[in-house]
Amino acid sequence: MQTTLSDQARQLPRAAEAERILRSCVHCGFCNATCPTYQLLGDELDGPRGRIYLIKQVLEGQTATVKTQQHLDRCLSCRNCETTCPSGVDYHNLLDIGRALVDATVPRPLGQRLLRQGLRALVPNPQLFKALVNSGERLRPLLPQALQGKLPRRVQVAEARPGNAHARQVLLLEGCVQPGLSPNTNAATARVLDRLGIGIRPVPQAGCCGAVDYHLDAQEVGLDRARRNIDAWWPLLENGAEAIVQTASGCGAFVKDYAHLLAHDPRYAAKAERVSAMARDLVQVLGDEPLEQLGVHGEQRLAFHCPCTLQHAQKLGGAVEAVLVRLGFNLTAVPDSHLCCGSAGTYSLTQPELARQLRDNKLSALESGHPDVIVTANIGCQTHLDGAGRTPVRHWIELVDGALPHQPPAPRRTP
Repeated sequence: MQTTLSDQARQLPRAAEAERILRSCVHCGFCNATCPTYQLLGDELDGPRGRIYLIKQVLEGQTATVKTQQHLDRCLSCRNCETTCPSGVDYHNLLDIGRALVDATVPRPLGQRLLRQGLRALVPNPQLFKALVNSGERLRPLLPQALQGKLPRRVQVAEARPGNAHARQVLLLEGCVQPGLSPNTNAATARVLDRLGIGIRPVPQAGCCGAVDYHLDAQEVGLDRARRNIDAWWPLLENGAEAIVQTASGCGAFVKDYAHLLAHDPRYAAKAERVSAMARDLVQVLGDEPLEQLGVHGEQRLAFHCPCTLQHAQKLGGAVEAVLVRLGFNLTAVPDSHLCCGSAGTYSLTQPELARQLRDNKLSALESGHPDVIVTANIGCQTHLDGAGRTPVRHWIELVDGALPHQPPAPRRTP
């Protein structure tokens, strides 16, 4: 795509990157065929090609408007278009550049500002978030229906984590909202890894991956969180930890992007590159292990929802399904499995109407094979889909953990 950046745009730190991405687009339109918002709205400006044109116009000096901002806001950042694009357009990075530029020049209404600031204050704070979830559970009958749908129908209590010592050690990104919404997910992960001879090293200094801030008008704050995590993980990586494991694919996608986002930071570029290389979604860890020794015999009928951050961002589509089949679970077919469920981080809160339509469409596809339960790999998708009150939705590792054969207690040592 022919483009000429304005003098002002050429001063931006990522100007060269933006120009390169724009020039790689041949405006073929294949991306629109798999864009969830284009399918719903039928508006060229609510598809990737139209949004690229909008960003191009702003970078070439045209004034951004509220409408420009609205069309960019409606993008789910699902990256389905990247999977489809024959030219390899790096759309999500162009979108990040464009959103930052537009948000710097187009003030948001007070309500939007308060919502986004509130989410940035709440979501990355696990203790505060968990306290509010617990309060919401107690007050559920008094809450509006829309808010009730954001609370988990049933919080799976976290069972005990094993305390066995293992030579193999990994780090686990605990997450922000997952400990409050689905506390048993990470505990189940610890138990399954323990059976495979892998221990988890606690890293209390590590916190939010930074994605929430980065995608809610605070990119520098998000990058600062990334730097703090790198500092927290670095000594343990140097001391032999073999991976940084994520059970939420949204967090994993962002951690794997640290290398790109911090490539021009002289203090952190090299460390970020190593951290991203060592970041592993849980399925990548299990996929390389002798799962047959677990003795799992899954009998439930499952539908797997593959999150966009797993299949389009991390390019791990089919990986969880392969692990579940190896373990004996019966997977149902899911039509249009490439389409987004509408969760997309905080999208279900900032764009509730579109998110609800996408959720209902996704659930109809997932339920078409009449599964006993729906499983997924991202806490945002899990909560969003389960909030409809239909087929139960859980993290896939909990089903694996639940199917583990009972392990007798270790024999007592005699003096």
